[in-house]
Amino acid sequence: MRHTYAQLGWLNAMLYWLGHALAAVSAGRCGLYRYHFVAQYIGDTPLCAERGLDIDIREQRAGETLPDDYPRPASVVWQRYAQGAQSLAAWRKGRLAGFLWLVFDAYQEDEVRAQYRLASSRAAWDFDVWVRPEERLGWVFPRLWEAARLRLRQRGVRWSCSRISAFNPASLRAHAQIGVVRLGGAVFLRCGQWQWMFSSLEPRFHFSRHPSTFPQLMFDTSTLADVAP
Repeated sequence: MRHTYAQLGWLNAMLYWLGHALAAVSAGRCGLYRYHFVAQYIGDTPLCAERGLDIDIREQRAGETLPDDYPRPASVVWQRYAQGAQSLAAWRKGRLAGFLWLVFDAYQEDEVRAQYRLASSRAAWDFDVWVRPEERLGWVFPRLWEAARLRLRQRGVRWSCSRISAFNPASLRAHAQIGVVRLGGAVFLRCGQWQWMFSSLEPRFHFSRHPSTFPQLMFDTSTLADVAP
């Protein structure tokens, strides 16, 4: 508990342990989630130069067979493709080393019931960046993000938005190092089919009793300057 407090701070640590307690006593029917929403500038500077060339980056298309050890359920992957998402996958020595997902209009969240919408065509949404644990100190992530950067720039995208779990200190540190702009935050409490949302963005509060109802959060990057933070 002291380690969690040192990494997350008292508020996030309290919410983190409360979420674990709710999940334990409800056999997984309840959960508590806190997110930060951020935007990262898509610049012109290459990330890798000539490094990591043994890593092959290619698009994982809908209908292609997923590797046996793909860390997401096939049903979740299908839902992502159904909403127009694209996936870039990194392969090293014939083995999946990592992936990330991109979408260019609206993203239906996997973990809670919420939809994130983009107000500008110069923005995209990136989500579910995963790198195999033994590859996390290497060039897999920079190579993945370099491929995503090139693809986004070709589409005229200047800002990529994403959400970060407030309970994931490694992700928080990584985003702090690359430089991001904070767009807001939200807390979701889920109990069975009921869900409550409290957010710094409109609508600030939302209550849902059925999977067909969910809040829509709008992210507008048009007021951000075209310069890396």
